[in-house]
Amino acid sequence: MHQYFAQVAWQRGDQAFSDNKYSRGHQWTFDGGLCVPASSSPLSVPLPLSVEANLDPEEALIAALSSCHMLFFLSFACKQGFRVDSYEDKASGIMEKNAAGKMAITRITLAPHVVFSGDKQPTREDIDTLHHQSHEHCYIANSINAEVIIEAV
Repeated sequence: MHQYFAQVAWQRGDQAFSDNKYSRGHQWTFDGGLCVPASSSPLSVPLPLSVEANLDPEEALIAALSSCHMLFFLSFACKQGFRVDSYEDKASGIMEKNAAGKMAITRITLAPHVVFSGDKQPTREDIDTLHHQSHEHCYIANSINAEVIIEAV
């Protein structure tokens, strides 16, 4: 078993709060000391009550899934003798009503572009297998209900 921690902190300051016109800006702090400015998405809570420059939970979920998938992909590629020079994913997510009628991230699309070098080059089938293995092992993918689509280029 592994346990993970994040501290989420928001302060009202001198905002009235009862009028629902308070800033959604807040901080996420992680065990290594990294502090990430966060906010609701401007798509959920209009500006200026959201902070567009800050990370929102929906973006964080998509990034967490993409990152987890990538880390497994790199590990599996290495074990199979492939040399990866770069991995870039332009992941996206769709929020809509789910089958229960609740708003949810229902679909996340990973669009990884991987550059290999060296004598041993993967075939399209090798790459598809690496992505399949990565998806099957990804902790985040195993934790969510959203459909995950991998459109490797």
